[in-house]
Amino acid sequence: MNERYLYTSVTRISDLGQGNFELGRLRREEWDDADYIAGRVMSTPSDLYQLELANGRLMDVMEGARVIGAFGRRTATLEAVGDWRQIGEDGLMHALTGAGLFGRATSVAPWLGPLISLSYEGHVLRGGRKLGMGDFVRPIAQAEFHVPVILLIGTSMSAGKTTTGRVIIHELKRADLKVAGAKFTGAGRYRDILSFQDAGADVIVDFVDAGLPSTAVPEARFGPAMEHMLARIAESRPDVVIAEAGASPLEPYNGEAAVAALGDNVCCTVLCASDPYAVLGVQTAFGVRPDLVTGPTANTEAGIALVSRLTGLESLNLSKAASLPRLLQILKERLPAGLLG
Repeated sequence: MNERYLYTSVTRISDLGQGNFELGRLRREEWDDADYIAGRVMSTPSDLYQLELANGRLMDVMEGARVIGAFGRRTATLEAVGDWRQIGEDGLMHALTGAGLFGRATSVAPWLGPLISLSYEGHVLRGGRKLGMGDFVRPIAQAEFHVPVILLIGTSMSAGKTTTGRVIIHELKRADLKVAGAKFTGAGRYRDILSFQDAGADVIVDFVDAGLPSTAVPEARFGPAMEHMLARIAESRPDVVIAEAGASPLEPYNGEAAVAALGDNVCCTVLCASDPYAVLGVQTAFGVRPDLVTGPTANTEAGIALVSRLTGLESLNLSKAASLPRLLQILKERLPAGLLG
């Protein structure tokens, strides 16, 4: 192919970077979640909005560039909402995340600035057949999952889950454990799971590995993807899994289904919260009593005190080294006996 394409991070499981494909415009009834498609950039994005390439690097994109991404849906409470099913006859769509999650935006937070606008150029085809993310999922035998899980849930997006996961992974690696980092739900961004690897995780897995650009899909479609992620983790035989459920369990990303699939493997739940009142809200609405609260709500002594007053829960500011001994004590109490010495 003569024209250069930019390959977003939702293509990282594929071989599309070799250029062995063609484009074709398909009838609307042939479109589906996770289809690989090409779009031409129609606008200059804001400084806050870049594309994330297949290697995880962020790139400023220019008007006219041709980009390979995937159809998906996003329902972010703080940033943007959109769906590929909202794309009209004009073919106008947006990069709903920098990772190449493409759909028509229906609601965007004012502070975010304009999303990258693209025009639908066609579906990615090979031998006349359309290609989707599911075509590149690595086959793996189903396996029983019996690994202790430290579950990270949030009151919303941007509540500190990834930062908290990095701290916990770092501390567990210092204890010489084999650690897996996972992001089971959310909208695709490679940098989140890469940050777990940077913190020392021996293996990282997310829903892109299972063929989804976002977990805002019917539960019947999410279930097999969750089974695939669990099988990949079990294959690596880690001592412990740090598992992030993107956004919050109550948002339409199948967070509840993911937590249910983990079942009794969850031995410690960490709630990352934006503020003390959000802690109370999730505790009441989701019926969960976490073992620890972290995130922006624990940035100050006042926040920590208010969480305790409202909920009786313990909070820690994990950005402070003085909090780490207590964190390790909690993990030691909750993980299987002897795992942390």
